[in-house]
Amino acid sequence: MATDVGGLIRVKGLTRVYGDRAVLDGLDLEIAPGEFVALLGQSGSGKSTLLRALAGVEGDAAGDGLVEVPAQVSMVFQDARLLPWQRVLDNVILGLDGAVERGRESLAEVGLAGRERAWPNELSGGEQQRVALARSLVREPRLLLADEPFGALDALTRLKMHGLLRRLYEEHRPAVLLVTHDVDEAVALADRVLVLDHGRIAAEQRLDDGRSTAEIRTELLRALGVTEGYSGKVSRKSC
Repeated sequence: MATDVGGLIRVKGLTRVYGDRAVLDGLDLEIAPGEFVALLGQSGSGKSTLLRALAGVEGDAAGDGLVEVPAQVSMVFQDARLLPWQRVLDNVILGLDGAVERGRESLAEVGLAGRERAWPNELSGGEQQRVALARSLVREPRLLLADEPFGALDALTRLKMHGLLRRLYEEHRPAVLLVTHDVDEAVALADRVLVLDHGRIAAEQRLDDGRSTAEIRTELLRALGVTEGYSGKVSRKSC
């Protein structure tokens, strides 16, 4: 069960089992208040399971371990998950009383001032994700969980969203845990990048240790079981 301990995020000995498979296996993790962490891992490594544990929405998973998170937690998904029968502003302030002005300000922060009365189907995919970000930030979270929020966007829109997320992070300073399959995205956005493998943190790279981005990228790819040859093409190691 998640426990509120202020701004620090702490996970100790976290195990989550589905059927006879341990998706998380004694995982330990700490995230400091205001720290931006990216989480990489192959499909099935337990990334989304960890996010659900931190969000307290685990369903029928069995397991054990300590999970300490702030009380104010928001989550952004790969799809915007907007209610099609609610206008944009109503989606942003859903469940919040007396928050119309805050909602307008949050939409302005993500570049959607003036679109408060639009319907979700009138927005592009990138704009819908902007609404999802506004909906998360209007709640003033101390922890923002992001589960591949840009995975469905085209390359140019992804780059724009990277800049937007980093700017919003600098302004609001929640702790962030971003799940992604994209090494370059992780390196571009995070202060620290983790690799999850077989239910445990298998590697960690800090972006402020004086090494070049290329060196860090190479180490992360190696931890993911990927080698980069002289041609620059990425190929997976044979098992």
